[in-house]
Amino acid sequence: MDEMEMSISLKAIKFAWAYTIIFLAIWMVYNVIHGKEFEVISFLIVTQNIILMAVEYFLKWKLGRNEK
Repeated sequence: MDEMEMSISLKAIKFAWAYTIIFLAIWMVYNVIHGKEFEVISFLIVTQNIILMAVEYFLKWKLGRNEK
C-alpha cells in the first residue's frame, strides 16, 4: 500500500473503533438504567481500552528505544 491508502485505512479503522466504543457505552448505560448487572459489555469496553493504551505505550517505547 502506498501512504495515501494506508492513511485512509487507518482513518477508517479509527472511525469504526470509535463507533464500536460509543455503541457499547450507550448499550451499557441503557442496561444500568434498566437495572441490569455488570455484563460482558462493560468488560469488553474496559479491556479493549486497556489493550489499546498498552499497545500504544509499548510501540512508542519501542520506537524511542530504536532512535537512541
